[in-house]
Amino acid sequence: MSDPSVRLRTREAGQSAGAILAEVSAENRYAFDQNCRVKAIELAADLKLAAEGAFLSINFLPNAVYEPRACIRLTLAAAMRTGFPVQKIIFEFTEVERLDSAHVLNILRSYRAMGFKTAIDDFGAGYAGLGLLSEFQPDFVKLDMELIRDIEKSSVKRTIVRNTLTMLHELGVTPICEGIETLGEYEALRELGVHLMQGYLFAKPGLASLPAVAWPEAPLAASRAAV
Repeated sequence: MSDPSVRLRTREAGQSAGAILAEVSAENRYAFDQNCRVKAIELAADLKLAAEGAFLSINFLPNAVYEPRACIRLTLAAAMRTGFPVQKIIFEFTEVERLDSAHVLNILRSYRAMGFKTAIDDFGAGYAGLGLLSEFQPDFVKLDMELIRDIEKSSVKRTIVRNTLTMLHELGVTPICEGIETLGEYEALRELGVHLMQGYLFAKPGLASLPAVAWPEAPLAASRAAV
């Protein structure tokens, strides 16, 4: 990276995402964002992610994007150099801090116009929420894990998620539920009609690797047989 104080995580460093992000400042945010994008595309290409029919999701920092088309040049160059298809890249916006809504909308609309997929991450946990969704409908919305945790035990959470899913369906947005850790959460979401999920129940995060996915149908069937 241009700023050596901000490093990508490595096995040797063993640093958490939080520790790395804590080193990001206004001065190095742009370089950090750009280098992370390029590295993600290079790794995805090496792992032949697109050949598996999968997408590459990249979280971007809105405050690191001063002008979308100028800031995307390195990303496009990396995709062309590695042969990774642009239409297989999803840019995720995480609504964790107050931002200029017009600026965020300009980024999302520009990325879509260039062929990228777009997503709102941690939906329901941040500032933008429904206001942003009313102005722009991304390809995907990822429901925050706090809405998912122990959902099988909470009728209130099931009501909120059920109605959110209905809203997203009517808007033509594909929902993804994140943070699934138990079979109970998985079953409850399946009963609500959720098809796309992510979480430790399926696989733990891996660095420069594609972790083996443990689909829950087998343990689910085994647990039912034991009853």
